[in-house]
Amino acid sequence: MEFLRFDANDFPATVDIARFCGPRGVTEANLVVSPKEYGSIEDQLGCVLRGYGRALRALGMNMRTAVWRRFFCSDFVNQAPGLKARVNAGLNDPDDACALSCVGQAPIPPAKVALWAYHISDPEGRLDKSRDGQSLRLRRHELSHLWTTGLTCPSASSSQDQTRGIFEEYDAYLRAQNLSLSDHVLRTWVFVRDIDADYSGMVAARREFFAQRGLTPETHYIASSGIAGQCGDVAARVALDAYAIAGVQPEQIEYIEALDHLCPTHAYGVTFERATAVAYRDRKHILISGTASIDHEGHIVHPGDVGRQLEHTLANIAALLARAGATLADMGMFVVYIRDTSDGAVVRQRMRARLGDAPLAFVAAPVCRPGWLIEIEGQAIIPSSNPGLPAF
Repeated sequence: MEFLRFDANDFPATVDIARFCGPRGVTEANLVVSPKEYGSIEDQLGCVLRGYGRALRALGMNMRTAVWRRFFCSDFVNQAPGLKARVNAGLNDPDDACALSCVGQAPIPPAKVALWAYHISDPEGRLDKSRDGQSLRLRRHELSHLWTTGLTCPSASSSQDQTRGIFEEYDAYLRAQNLSLSDHVLRTWVFVRDIDADYSGMVAARREFFAQRGLTPETHYIASSGIAGQCGDVAARVALDAYAIAGVQPEQIEYIEALDHLCPTHAYGVTFERATAVAYRDRKHILISGTASIDHEGHIVHPGDVGRQLEHTLANIAALLARAGATLADMGMFVVYIRDTSDGAVVRQRMRARLGDAPLAFVAAPVCRPGWLIEIEGQAIIPSSNPGLPAF
């Protein structure tokens, strides 16, 4: 993994980049773009998009290589109309089609908006991408990667009913593609507007729906982050983003535990994998779920101390990575969720000291237990050699 920082003097934004290149020249890049100065949402968004474009040109990439963009917003209800109008421009162009996720999770000041983008460059030619409503399909050899974003069910009243409606809609979409929740979905993000009040309802509905679809402690779950986040519709208590792979084979997938560090999630009633690895011919992706300062019995470690919680959280992530043959240095990006924005400066300083120029998105988003002051997720990429597996 190569880390780069693009920090031009003539505009107030920083772009941190992680780049992985395989032996066939297929390159994956994660970019996190953050404003460095206070300003209006219009000014900051313009700054973010200019920095993003310049960084892509420096990498030899362009909008045609875009697969995924997530915008983190400080006041999404007010910012959503202008944001979506600007960032949706060009998405109907097949060359610029990408999965677009927008979520109300305030970046750490001075930013009102920040961007995480994921790009793939293939020397064999342009990416084969197409959009279908809220989903993007990327065809890669015998596999198709599908990102679905912004699913909500605001007509239902409770978080439990909204969650059930969201998963029913997503399940119907999967079945229309001859896919299933249990065999093809690798990653979800569940955003709960008021997590302290509504998380339990989401968890109950997800657990019940998963059991109906064969996702149990005896089988497996899905890597996930269940975190505070808002969408543009104020009636939506819950929203979902998800990632699935059509054509993926069971031998490509590994569900990762580190039981000496973290207990199974079902031990305290939730239903997600701590991490999931997907192997390809020349590389392995390791999807790290939202991870906090928890021990092997499910207890919060270092309550009230964000610095020590950060260190314990990173130790937990390192333990999961080690089970898949990776280290923190292989992480292509991190999203760092902080409950109290006043902790942002110390968390950012310590993460930078530990991880250098790795792409780090810092956002305000309470975790599912009030005692957890920080949660971290991300993705690692490592080289591997599996001649019998599909190419990425």
